[in-house]
Amino acid sequence: MKHSRTIVRCASCDGFGWFDEGGGGQAEDCDWCAGAGYVYREGGRDSVIPRSDYTALAEELEALELQRLRELGYQGVAKKPWQQRIRKDTQLGRNPYNEPEDD
Repeated sequence: MKHSRTIVRCASCDGFGWFDEGGGGQAEDCDWCAGAGYVYREGGRDSVIPRSDYTALAEELEALELQRLRELGYQGVAKKPWQQRIRKDTQLGRNPYNEPEDD
């Protein structure tokens, strides 16, 4: 019986690809998925996706990641720092493309 290989979210890190075990800001890559957030599943077994496969799988991995982000409440696209209300009136809140160049 032949099993098909699919890509699924890593059960260990739930697609994040890393852990911050102690909360001290030291993130470590997930051992199960090697930091990808996704693994191959074939015949009920999960295995790491080799880096050499990333290019061929880029669109599928990107779609899976977008689906995961939507489940977390993400609803759009990332805003540039100067478009973020929280950064208003800060150095990062200034659009660098509107500022005059130094002579």
